[in-house]
Amino acid sequence: MDSLSDGFKALADPNRLRLIGLLRDGELCVCDLMTALEMPQSTVSRHLSYLKKERWVSGRRCGKWMYYKLATPRESLLVKVLDVLRHDMGQYEILLRDQAKLRQHLQAKPLNSCG
Repeated sequence: MDSLSDGFKALADPNRLRLIGLLRDGELCVCDLMTALEMPQSTVSRHLSYLKKERWVSGRRCGKWMYYKLATPRESLLVKVLDVLRHDMGQYEILLRDQAKLRQHLQAKPLNSCG
């Protein structure tokens, strides 16, 4: 029961929910997340580390950058919560702005500029 509780605690921060919102469509580099959220690398990495510890996201290193994507939690209730988050987060204005900033950044970003 503690792991379930800890998993929900990880979602209690608006910035971590925003990260999950950005990762709904696939893997992203930390540099892309920093730009979309307009936050420093240390802040974004700290939140991603917490989400990774609670198994909401998984990460891989490529060069000096980390890439993150949504993970599949082991507990069936958390799987259902993540499914709801994936599908229903698009209705929040801040998440829509984050997505728009991310799209704009990715369109202007030179190919292979990370990693």
